[in-house]
Amino acid sequence: MSRILDVVVPPRLDRRFRWLLASSWTSNLGDGIILAAGPLLVASRTDDAFLVALAALLNWLPALLFGLWAGAITDRVDRRRLVITVDCVRATIVGLLAVAVVADVATIGVVLVAIFVLATAETFADTASSTLVPMLVDRDDLALANSRIQAGFVTVNQLVGPPLGALLFAAGQALPFAADAVLVGAGAWLISRISLPVVVREHHHTHIRHDIAEGVRWVLHHAAVRTLVLTILIFNVTFGAAWSVLVLYARERLGLGAVGFGLITTVGALGGLAGTLSYGWITRRISLANLMRVGLIIETLTHLGLALTTTPAVALGIFFVFGAHAFVWGTTSVTIRQRAVPTALQGRVGSVNLVGVYGGLVIGAGIGGVLAQRYGITAPFWFAFGGSAIFVALIWHQLRHVAHTDAQDAPAPE
Repeated sequence: MSRILDVVVPPRLDRRFRWLLASSWTSNLGDGIILAAGPLLVASRTDDAFLVALAALLNWLPALLFGLWAGAITDRVDRRRLVITVDCVRATIVGLLAVAVVADVATIGVVLVAIFVLATAETFADTASSTLVPMLVDRDDLALANSRIQAGFVTVNQLVGPPLGALLFAAGQALPFAADAVLVGAGAWLISRISLPVVVREHHHTHIRHDIAEGVRWVLHHAAVRTLVLTILIFNVTFGAAWSVLVLYARERLGLGAVGFGLITTVGALGGLAGTLSYGWITRRISLANLMRVGLIIETLTHLGLALTTTPAVALGIFFVFGAHAFVWGTTSVTIRQRAVPTALQGRVGSVNLVGVYGGLVIGAGIGGVLAQRYGITAPFWFAFGGSAIFVALIWHQLRHVAHTDAQDAPAPE
């Protein structure tokens, strides 16, 4: 068993990272369970399309409202304690939701409030926890460490969690939420086992708006990180436009039912798992800057392929490749950012990136809905292809800034 553990988490990453990885995987299993159980609970309480859409919006909104504040607070306080505190709050809220379901008082209003509160807490937890990896791992090992974090996300959050959540919900509506409470609580306990290096904080007497502005200015003046944030913003607009109507695309364009639509998520997760297994091999042969370029091309061609095909098998192949790309892109992007950003600014810079992620999704979803309604179900995919292609042409040479982080000279993950 110890030999297997050493392969998954090489000894040079030390015990503290192993505690963090165990916490990440445990919490992600709980989040994966809720990924399926949450929408099922909403659908069991209402068939009003507006309320169903509102549930999705409430899940995205906190990152836009509080993301920058979460980053500033993360850089002000003890990050380990912040993660533990917020995860305990999350476990309590979801536990109370399970009790409300059992007591048959979980109305749609209660569920919507719970979604918003949980998403708010998760914004703070995710922002703070993302700063822990560069505090525990040497710069040259960040790609390896992030690939292990992302591997757990793909495996337990995307593959194992959702079907388990649906199974538990079918057995008893409160069960998935009780399970999530236990898993998130366990994740908080695992984080408590970690000791972090001391971080010197110099902004205790400044206003929090000053701290936020400092983080935004740092991003604007750092070419590589600015390029990454701009890229994720624009590409999430195009991605959000296409994926916002994915369920209708699967039904009307590909002729897939509910099971077939679920298969899209599974195939994408399997692609992510393939990306996990091949990441070390890929990064030993391709620089991280060139990986970003390849990723932009793959995502652009993904939208084109889906706009053209009506064959389910072809579409599923595209989703598999896209899943692998999403893992590689996510791991590479966070590694480059962590290598470039000073420890004291990790929270604020990460929160600027987070706002770009969710801002792009919200804008894209609105565009996709309008385009599909007026011009047909493939219109959002053509928009995504055209927008992505134009952006790739404009940003191509800017990606050279990524190489200035010396990321391509770091040892490749194993």
